[in-house]
Amino acid sequence: MSQEAPTLQSSKAEVWYLKEITFGTKSIERRTLKVITQNFNGPCSFIAICNILILRGNIDIQPPERRTVSYEFLSQLVAEYLLASSPDVDISAALSVMPYTQKGMDLNPVFTAATSFRPGGAGDELKLFEQAGITLVHGWLVAPDSPEATALETIQDYDASVSLIAEVDHLTHGKFVFNEDAAVTTAPSPTSPTTNWSEEDQKKVENAIIIRQFLELTQSQLTYHGLFHLAATLEPGALVALFRNSHLSVLYKSEDEDAGLYTLVTDQVFLREPSVVWERLEDVDGGWSTFVDSDFVRASPAGGDFAGQTAEDALRAQENLEGQRSVDPADHALAQQLQAEEEIIARRQHEEYVREQRAKRDARAQLPNGHPLEKPLKEKKKKDCIIM
Repeated sequence: MSQEAPTLQSSKAEVWYLKEITFGTKSIERRTLKVITQNFNGPCSFIAICNILILRGNIDIQPPERRTVSYEFLSQLVAEYLLASSPDVDISAALSVMPYTQKGMDLNPVFTAATSFRPGGAGDELKLFEQAGITLVHGWLVAPDSPEATALETIQDYDASVSLIAEVDHLTHGKFVFNEDAAVTTAPSPTSPTTNWSEEDQKKVENAIIIRQFLELTQSQLTYHGLFHLAATLEPGALVALFRNSHLSVLYKSEDEDAGLYTLVTDQVFLREPSVVWERLEDVDGGWSTFVDSDFVRASPAGGDFAGQTAEDALRAQENLEGQRSVDPADHALAQQLQAEEEIIARRQHEEYVREQRAKRDARAQLPNGHPLEKPLKEKKKKDCIIM
């Protein structure tokens, strides 16, 4: 389904906060820069592209005191970079798809190759990454020696898998996919004497059963085979765009001895947590992941009444509060009101983030007893940050 391009008026209303970090590699000089954060429904595709260009030093957010950016501001920076870096190449296709990145990108991962995607439409989404020199990867890979490997070698990608499941559900008269308004039903066995299927139909049902199980057990869209593959094949210092959980994020492979994988933390809830910059990617569902700072040292956020500040900032803030007795009462009252409003907003954002993470954990906990497939497959098409 095609999406309408965001209007100029709607895109102007979208502004994103900037967070200051330090970053550098053996090939990129270490410097202080500002990365783009996003709210829960932010345009993860466009933000990931911009953040990679910022980390590489291809674009720069100016002036230094700038606190927010808009789509118009960033799209101009990206367009100027593409024109300057490829003066003899037609980049019209890449530029034309840029407005659509605000609402999502139609990408279709192939389960047998970490850098293979089959785009929807004309495929201009992939041209944007190509022209920007950004590698797009995923870890939703099937292990070659797994029971699902044979079936997925034929079906290969996500969209084809969903189409096969829908076809088999029709073949079984709606008995293959979970029905929320009725009891859970099970597809008839391909070898059942009550079915009158051709050999081709029987094979489709067999493959659909295997593929449905694979999709149910890999709802984080990352497998351990895929995680190990990324860790083994990415070059140290690599900055790539990672597809995972219908979301695009910045993935970095450390140049240290451990050669760990890290994703850039862009959730706006951590805007005022200077020690939370990267999240180490250690397992498929995030249960063992840890936050680290710009030096890749385990994060130690202040928390408490001064959440989002370092210990020194918290002490300074407390001293300022104690010294406010000499401040004009009206100014003091206004400052307190603004601070209270900011704390309420921050608390709501944090609570929403916690609820979202809890919902994901609860969904994963249901997998051993069978998890509804039809609803997740449909919802992936509805999210504001659509990658599939």
